[in-house]
Amino acid sequence: MRKIILDPYPRKKEEIFVTSSLKNLNSKYKIIEFDGKDRLDFYNMHIEDVSYIIGQPKLDEELLKKAKKLKAVFNVEGNFLPNIDYQTCHRKGIKILTPSSVFALPVAELAIGMMISLARGIHTAHIDFLGGNEKYGLESNTGSELISRTDIGFIGFGDLGRSIHQLLKGFRPNIRVFDPWLTKSYLFREGVNPASLEEVLVKSRFIFVVAAVTEHNVGIINSEKLDLMMPNASLLILNRAAIADFSAIIKYSNSGKIRIATDVFPEEPLSSNHPIRNSKNVLLSAHRAGALSTAILEMGNYVMEDLELLDNGLPPLNCKKADPETVAILRSKPVKKS
Repeated sequence: MRKIILDPYPRKKEEIFVTSSLKNLNSKYKIIEFDGKDRLDFYNMHIEDVSYIIGQPKLDEELLKKAKKLKAVFNVEGNFLPNIDYQTCHRKGIKILTPSSVFALPVAELAIGMMISLARGIHTAHIDFLGGNEKYGLESNTGSELISRTDIGFIGFGDLGRSIHQLLKGFRPNIRVFDPWLTKSYLFREGVNPASLEEVLVKSRFIFVVAAVTEHNVGIINSEKLDLMMPNASLLILNRAAIADFSAIIKYSNSGKIRIATDVFPEEPLSSNHPIRNSKNVLLSAHRAGALSTAILEMGNYVMEDLELLDNGLPPLNCKKADPETVAILRSKPVKKS
C-alpha cells in the first residue's frame, strides 16, 4: 500500500476532503498525518517511504535525496512557493502540482460584481442611503457608465483571466490583453486582442490585474503606469498585491483620477490604520473572492482524481504542474488561512 503524507497547512483536511473522500483516501493509502510538532524531523523520518505529499512543505535538495519513492506533491495552498527545490524535483521526476484552478470561477464572479459596482456606484449609493444622503434618478448616477460594449483590459490571462472573460461575453466588450507568457495567435484564438501594457492602460475603461507575481512584474503598476489611465477608469486587483505599488494606487484614487477595487493587500490582515481604509474611490474586499467552502472542497476532488491517474501511470488532468522554466521567477507569498 502506497503511503501519503497529509500536511495541508494552512488548510485543514476537513476543508479539502468530504468524509467519503477521506474514507476513500484511507482505504487506498497508508496516511501519515503531520503531528504538528517539528516539521523537519517529521519529514526526515517519513519521506523515504512516501509516494505522495498533500501539502506545501519545505523540500530542499538534502531532503529530496531521501525521497526515493516520491512521485508527486499536491500543493493545496494554491501557489507555487519558493520553498521547494524545483530543479531537483524535475531531475528526479517528482511532479509538483496544485489544484488552484478551482478558485478561478469564484474569483471571477466576484470580479464581475466589483466591476459593476464601480461602474454604477452601487456600493457608494448604499452607503449614502444608510446615512440619509441618498440621491435619486439622474442625480444619483453622476460618474456612472455602461459596461456593455466598453473597452476592457487584462494584465495577465491565465485561469482567472479566462474565467472572467467567459463571464464578460454577454456584455460584448472590446477586450485587450497584455500577457508576455502568451503568443498573439493564442490570444486571437481566445477571442481577445493582444496588446502592450501601455495600450491596455491607455485604452481601457476597466482593467483586471490578474497576472501571477514574478520577479519581472513586482510593483509594475506604479505612478508612471497609473498616469496613463483614462480619467475615471477602473483598476481591479484580484491576484496578488505585490504587482501594484499601493502608495501610488492610494494617491491616484484619492485624486479622483481612477477608481480602484482590490481583494488583495500588501500585508494581510491589513493594519487598522492603513491609509487605503480611508481612501476615496475604492472598493475593498478582504481577500475573500476565492474563499468559498465549495471551491476548497473541489481541491480534494481534483487531488483524488489525479492520484488515481498517477497510480495508473497517467499524467494528472486537473492539477497544474510546476514548470521549471517559470516557477523559478514566481514571487507569490503564502496565504495564512483559507
